[in-house]
Amino acid sequence: MSTFSQLGVAKWLDESLAAMAIYKPSDIQQDCIPPILAGKDCIGGAKTGSGKTIAFAAPMLTQWSKDPYGICGLIITPTRELAIQIAEQFKAIGANMNVKVSVIVGGNDMIKQSLELEKRPHFVVATPGRLADHIKSSGEDTICGLRRVKFLVLDEADRLLSSSIAPDLATCMEVLPPANKRQTLLFTATITDAVRSLKDRSDNIYTREVPESAMAVPEQLEQYFLLSPSYVKQAYLYCVLDSEEARDKTAIIFVNRTQTAEHIRRTLKLLDIKVTSLHSQMPQQERLNALGRFRAGAATVLVATDVASRGLDIPEVELVINFDLPADPDDYVHRVGRTARAGRKGISVTLVSERDVERVENIEARVGTKMSEYTAVSDRAVIDKALKKVSVAKRQAVLEMDRDKFGERKKILSRKRDTVKKA
Repeated sequence: MSTFSQLGVAKWLDESLAAMAIYKPSDIQQDCIPPILAGKDCIGGAKTGSGKTIAFAAPMLTQWSKDPYGICGLIITPTRELAIQIAEQFKAIGANMNVKVSVIVGGNDMIKQSLELEKRPHFVVATPGRLADHIKSSGEDTICGLRRVKFLVLDEADRLLSSSIAPDLATCMEVLPPANKRQTLLFTATITDAVRSLKDRSDNIYTREVPESAMAVPEQLEQYFLLSPSYVKQAYLYCVLDSEEARDKTAIIFVNRTQTAEHIRRTLKLLDIKVTSLHSQMPQQERLNALGRFRAGAATVLVATDVASRGLDIPEVELVINFDLPADPDDYVHRVGRTARAGRKGISVTLVSERDVERVENIEARVGTKMSEYTAVSDRAVIDKALKKVSVAKRQAVLEMDRDKFGERKKILSRKRDTVKKA
C-alpha cells in the first residue's frame, strides 16, 4: 500500500494527517487522489465510512497550497450536518496552514454568510438551497469569488442530482466556471444512472465504481420484519424498544416524514425513553445538539429522517428500526448500514403494515436475502402492555405539537414560495 506522500499530496498535508493518526490511505483515497492531482475529473464510488472526504480534500488542499488565493473549492452536499462535518474535517487537516472554510447552510444568518463569502474563504461548503438563495439575492460582491473556483465537489452526488434538489443545484452551477475551466469531483455511495450519465460528457474523467460489497448489507447484520397494523405501529415500536433484546441498545428509528419524526420523539419521551430526533424542521443548533446528545449517550434512541442515513459520523449503533419503509431499496441499504459496522453485530427491525408488502419484496430482491420474523414482540404483549399507554402518549404528543405550532414555519415558507412563483 502507498503512503500519502507517495500518492503526491503535499508534505505539510502528509504531516498533518500523521498528527491525526491517519498514516495509510484507504482504498478510495489510494484510487482517487492521484488522478485528481493529475487534473482529471472524478466520479468516486465508496460506501459510508470509507474515507471519501480525505479522498477529495487531500488533492484539493495540496493544489490550494501552491496558490492560496481566492475561493479554491466549492463542496456541495445535501444536508446541513454533512456540510458542517466536511468543513470541520477541512479545518482540522488544514489547521497548520490557517485554511479558511465557510459553511453556507440554512438555519444560519444570511447576512453573516454573505459577509463571509465576500472575504473569499479558501473553501466553501454549502447546501444547494441556501447557496442558491445567496446567488438569487445577495449580490455580485458576495458571489463573484465563486466564478473562479478551481474545484467543484458534489458529495452524495446521487441525492444532489435527484429531481427535488436539481433546480437549486442548477442555480448554483450558473455562477461557476464552465466545466473545462474547473475540476469536477463527484462522490457517492450509490452510482445512479444520473451520475453515470455524466461520465459520457468528458474524456478527462476517472471513474471508480462502487464495489459490490459496498452496496450489500453488512455480513454481521440480522434483518427482521415485524407485522404491525398501521394504526397501532407506535405501540409495536414501543414494545420493540422495551423488549429485553433491545432495551439497553443504542437505536436509530428511521421515518419518511418530519411530522412523523417529531410525533414519535414526543410520544417516546412521554413514555420515558431517552430519545432525541434529527430532521429538517429543527433549528440548526437543535440539530447539532441532538447529534451531540446521541453521540454522548445522553439519548440512546435517535428518531430521524434520511438525513441520518448517510455520511454522518454517528457512533456505534446496535439497532436500526424502519418505522416507515423507504420507497427506494438503496435507501434501506444505507439505513441498516448504520449498524453492524467494523465487524460488530447489529440488528434491523422493519415494521411492516398492510401497505408495505411490495416495498418489502423490492428490498429483499435488492439485498438478496429474506428478512426473518421478529418474535421478541407478540400481538398479545402489545395489547396487554402498550396499547393503552401509547395511545394516551400519542394524543398528548399531538396536543403538544398543536400548541407549539409545529410545522407552521414550513407552511409559511411554502406560501411565500408560491407567491414568488405566481409573481
